[in-house]
Amino acid sequence: MSNPECIEFLVGAEKGLREVLTAAEVMPLLRAAVAAGADRALLRTGGEVLWQWPQDAAAAPGSQPCRAEVLPLWLEGETVGEVCVEGALTHPVLGALAQMLAAALNSAIHANLKRMLTTEIHTQVVNQSYEELLAANRDLKASEARYRELAENLEIRVQERTAELKQAWVRLLRQEKMAAVGTLAAGMAHEINNPLGFILSNLSTLQKYAGRFVDMLDFFQQRIGACLSAELQEAARHKWRELRMDYLIEDVAELLPQCMAGARRIEQIIVDLRGFAHIDVPEIGPINIAQALRRTLAVMQTELPADARIEQNLEHLPTLRGNGALLCQAFMNLIRNAVQARPQGLTLCIWGEQDAEGVRLVFRDNGPGVAQELRSRIFEPFFTTREVGQGSGLGLTVVQDAVRIFGGRVDVHPAPAGGAEFVLHLPTGEGRDG
Repeated sequence: MSNPECIEFLVGAEKGLREVLTAAEVMPLLRAAVAAGADRALLRTGGEVLWQWPQDAAAAPGSQPCRAEVLPLWLEGETVGEVCVEGALTHPVLGALAQMLAAALNSAIHANLKRMLTTEIHTQVVNQSYEELLAANRDLKASEARYRELAENLEIRVQERTAELKQAWVRLLRQEKMAAVGTLAAGMAHEINNPLGFILSNLSTLQKYAGRFVDMLDFFQQRIGACLSAELQEAARHKWRELRMDYLIEDVAELLPQCMAGARRIEQIIVDLRGFAHIDVPEIGPINIAQALRRTLAVMQTELPADARIEQNLEHLPTLRGNGALLCQAFMNLIRNAVQARPQGLTLCIWGEQDAEGVRLVFRDNGPGVAQELRSRIFEPFFTTREVGQGSGLGLTVVQDAVRIFGGRVDVHPAPAGGAEFVLHLPTGEGRDG
């Protein structure tokens, strides 16, 4: 090359003249060289003639040229071919034609190579951008799928969260209620027990004194009355009749035991209320199931209809371990539910038995029962079939929640003879928490 300092070394796949040049580019130049006076012009590589003019070598003005000028063609700094101009022209003219033709072809090679490389780079950039766009598209689709899934599950998650909040609210309500009962029982025990002790003590003393008064009156009638004059004896008998002493003596003998029985009843109510609320026992401890039911029934005595018949058999069951107040609360809610279902003529049978899972407690009533379509919903918070104001819809929810705390479950079935049958399955081990 005339100016080797301008050689550019390009990195890329090796290319040949056929890939860089085309006949449409080469042939006009070869024809122009022949038109300028050369007999033949050609371009060859590795001994192979690629293009020539005239195309038929025998048609050249001189089939045996007397002179030829050959110059190399360059591609990426290397010789890839040569251009040859033949003719009978003088050496300077033939050399000038060869240099012009070689310069034109080298320029075309250089320009075409740059165009090809530029096209390759552009194509590579476009392909790279396309791949990046595809990757971005995949990321967007994945993001869209995640958001779509989130949107589809959002309602379910909201419902689950709402149910959890309701459960927490019910648990808090129950704890507040039990705390209120405990506070009430503790206050009553403190305020009533002390004066009640005085009352019982004084009644006992008064009963003893009354007996002595009656003995003294008998002694007076039998011993001293005979010593009085007839007039005084008649006056004493008149006063005895006027004061209805025979009735008073008989009535005092009945009134005082009745007062003492009433006071002792009050004392037992306080004991039952304290036992129901488990004020004097640790929150977690052994639970006598039969005793828990007796205390619950004692506390609910005023709520039970006069004609209600409750049959119970919870004796000889193993001891549970957990929060006794929770178990009493569950018993109370099941009994109250039976009373509300059958206000008149209620027969409630409560019994228990031990099985492989622990203890199985059955509450069977003769009410209207629970419809099949409602059995899966009656334990939901705030679900009630009663009229507005007659039920909060939390009673059976509290039962289920309490049983779950013990690590058990509660089922509802139709009773064989009609009515509802609630079955509490309670493990004999310790519950999950208090």
